[in-house]
Amino acid sequence: MLKVHILKIEDIYVPTDRRKELDAAKVDLAAEEIIEEAEERPISVRKGKDRYVLLRGVNRLEAHKALGEETIKSYIMNAIQR
Repeated sequence: MLKVHILKIEDIYVPTDRRKELDAAKVDLAAEEIIEEAEERPISVRKGKDRYVLLRGVNRLEAHKALGEETIKSYIMNAIQR
């Protein structure tokens, strides 16, 4: 089972292809769930050189930013070797 880590939002880089997945309605919905303290799925990241790179959860990440949060629950995944 994956371990949940609490990461600083400022340490997470969002690649261009992830930014294209942004959906304002989903960001708003995620923000409402955060405010209501509903169970929240962690985002997925991988370790980069000096930061973490977002793999999944761009709308949840943006919702946390919009609410002024400084940290977010995250799964740290291993990089896929090709």
